[in-house]
Amino acid sequence: MGQQAHFITFATRDLDAARAFYIDGLGWHPLLDVPDEIVFFQIAPGLVLGLFESAKFASDLGIPVDETNVSGSTIAHNVGSPDEVRLITEAMAGAGGTTLVAPSPGAFGGIFHAIVRDPNGIVWEIAHNPGWSIAADGSVTFG
Repeated sequence: MGQQAHFITFATRDLDAARAFYIDGLGWHPLLDVPDEIVFFQIAPGLVLGLFESAKFASDLGIPVDETNVSGSTIAHNVGSPDEVRLITEAMAGAGGTTLVAPSPGAFGGIFHAIVRDPNGIVWEIAHNPGWSIAADGSVTFG
């Protein structure tokens, strides 16, 4: 298997709240939006985020709905400055997200970050790390 992923999909208890957060609140444009089922967003070259209505997600996986909760994961969005961290955190909170960690220096790796949970429990880290770089093609360099 190649070392790559193309879709990250999360079960979503309230698909309408997810749409309101990402589309109306953050201004994202869906790649595909299937009412009452799933919405996909292109989030990087070759990478799509899917938000799948939880009962249909559970049915697709063959598991009970109560086993579809998001837990123990974050999606990181890296930006160019601490001010961008602050602005994006404000936008996410204004769109209905919950700020778990206000913009501040992180405990690890010299980053400045904030942690925001979307209305369905997906946790985002908005971070500026001057020791990392992300090239135009999306490749990441540490150090």
